[in-house]
Amino acid sequence: MWYLFILAGLCGGLVGGMGMGGGTLLIPILTLLLGVGQHLAQGLNLLVFIPTGIIAIIIHAKNKLLDYKTFLFIIVPAVGASVGFAYLANSLDEAILKIIFGCFLIVIGIIMTIFAIISCINKKKKLTTKLGI
Repeated sequence: MWYLFILAGLCGGLVGGMGMGGGTLLIPILTLLLGVGQHLAQGLNLLVFIPTGIIAIIIHAKNKLLDYKTFLFIIVPAVGASVGFAYLANSLDEAILKIIFGCFLIVIGIIMTIFAIISCINKKKKLTTKLGI
């Protein structure tokens, strides 16, 4: 059974490495397929995010892709909000937390679909402009 958790982590890491949040896949795998409680699944996701985030920051810093002024302006409120919302999530009933997370995934899916459509339209416009159509 432990190998299923490793497989879930690899799937989450693969999706996270492609630019989408790994928790988008990891949390549903843990809760729906492996029977882990919502609170524990979201806590594990946050725990996994820490080394991933640190590695991403190190790589971006080495490639000189960090704007340190903006980084500090964003990181301080983000950490504070993360801690606050972690406490809030912990105080919610698991059923309510599942509904909130499901709604979050639906909203993110809609937003990503809209951006994908806009991107396709823009690419098509650029292509037709280049071809003179």
